[in-house]
Amino acid sequence: MANLAVTLSAVMPHEFNARAYPEMKSPPFYDTHAHLGFPDFSAELPALIERAREAGIAKIICIGTDLQSSARAIQIAEEFPGVYAAVGWHPTHVLDAPDDLRPALRDLARHPKVVAIGETGLDYHRRPDGAGTEADFERYKARQAEIFRQQMEIAAEMGLNCIIHQRDSFDDTLAELTPFANRTRGVFHCFSESVEAMQKVFALGSLVSFTGIVTFKNGGNVRQALAAAAPGQFMFETDCPFLAPMPYRGKRCEPAYVREIAEYAATVKNCSPEELSAATCETAHRFFPKIIDRDH
Repeated sequence: MANLAVTLSAVMPHEFNARAYPEMKSPPFYDTHAHLGFPDFSAELPALIERAREAGIAKIICIGTDLQSSARAIQIAEEFPGVYAAVGWHPTHVLDAPDDLRPALRDLARHPKVVAIGETGLDYHRRPDGAGTEADFERYKARQAEIFRQQMEIAAEMGLNCIIHQRDSFDDTLAELTPFANRTRGVFHCFSESVEAMQKVFALGSLVSFTGIVTFKNGGNVRQALAAAAPGQFMFETDCPFLAPMPYRGKRCEPAYVREIAEYAATVKNCSPEELSAATCETAHRFFPKIIDRDH
């Protein structure tokens, strides 16, 4: 994209305003998917969030993967300005999910700093313990789909969007989302599918989000997708503690590393970091409207 600024006016009402973030020396970015409640971070959460602020990461969304971690995400969001929560049940944990997740999830989603449902979706990458036969695996996949639908129902009811996880399940994930597409949107987090698959996501009014994979030597397909995505169709995330970008690959990831992801992405998009900041932050404001002006 030769000139990102030419298309920015269609998706954002303003460019980067340094006065909104006076303590930041560089344009802000958001980490829209961070597992701050993981044990990896328990000993140094305040320092980790301070490092993110120093790197210009103005907002972080802390992700839940079951009811306990979702409650912890809310607790972290209450403790730290600029941190928000998503509440949900990860597809690989569905064998431990209650038959009806909706009442408990609804209660969590009422919190003012809960900005999305998830992460939720489908994951066929590994068979769970005990699913030795094809019939067992099909029952496992059916259970994932049921819990996914329950979460999309709550998202639609509460006026929230969904953070979607899919692995080796793209077509089925899209098929489950399609009936809900006029009631909730999804962001396909850690996107690593083809440009053609990405266009199918956009056709439903949903988005994608890019991680540190975009910086990896073997991340060519992700760079192709990023290059093809228009402003307003993508956001950034770390998925920390996983997927640290270069030059930190193989080490523990953290929200501050969105800066490296964004700077690399600006070279892929052939635009300035300021332009990319304005576009992706505005996209996040539209997808997670509860983050706007609640705090910095």
